[in-house]
Amino acid sequence: MKIKICGLTQICETEYVNKNHVDYAGIVMYFPKSKRNVDARTAGCIMEHLLPDIRKVAVVVSPTKEQVREIAGLGFDYIQIHGELPKELLSGITIPVWKAFHADELKEYSHYLLDEKIVGCVFDAGSPGSGKTFDWDRLKDIPSDGRLRILAGGLTPDNVQQAIAAVHPDVVDVSSGIEYSDRNGKDPQKIDAFVNKVRMFRQ
Repeated sequence: MKIKICGLTQICETEYVNKNHVDYAGIVMYFPKSKRNVDARTAGCIMEHLLPDIRKVAVVVSPTKEQVREIAGLGFDYIQIHGELPKELLSGITIPVWKAFHADELKEYSHYLLDEKIVGCVFDAGSPGSGKTFDWDRLKDIPSDGRLRILAGGLTPDNVQQAIAAVHPDVVDVSSGIEYSDRNGKDPQKIDAFVNKVRMFRQ
């Protein structure tokens, strides 16, 4: 069971991620509607402070070719794409892709599975970053095809063990569930609690 901490916006947050030796760190780009959106310069600075063995994931919504090229140039290990992913855009991507499927998009799952560039599938709630869960039973009919199965959407230290038991994902992906309740930013105590709950479940 691997762990992704998503939505990093500040260099100080890399300390919490590094301390817990998580597997993936996500950075939201080109999506100004999100309070976690950062520019390319900030993303680069955050990545410089992450441990080398933590994989870096750019999280985007319906990106352009120019944005995809900039992401690859910054040194991200993966690009996580929500929204539209045309074939012509996918063909030009040079780093591995995680395709995100919201709860109401699961019928489109098989449409994207013919391209080997898509190495992982993120299953998220209807509104990514909203902190809301969805009915995990809806994933029971999704076939396991060797790609990473990443579960997101409303995960918290309180429900992550229940989520793992229900879905058996390869990766659990958390963002809002480890943030301060009274201000923006990641709460190091909640990160510690989330990671501990996941790793206790492994045992």
